[in-house]
Amino acid sequence: MSNDVDFDLSPDQWEALRTLRNPASNGLSKAYLLESLVKLGLVVVNDGLPEMTPTGRKVLVRGSCRLLDLVA
Repeated sequence: MSNDVDFDLSPDQWEALRTLRNPASNGLSKAYLLESLVKLGLVVVNDGLPEMTPTGRKVLVRGSCRLLDLVA
């Protein structure tokens, strides 16, 4: 299996990515988090609204184990 979606994101970045999985979300409150996710190619901004990219979705799914470790 390829490791092309293995990113070392901060807890805040993980939370921001999780927030974006719901298209009806009210957006991110911290612009720097959105900017960092855009630079990583995990999020794009279309018509002023952030959207998760296919790579962002893969990272979120594969990183779910890490999220559980952070909570434990």
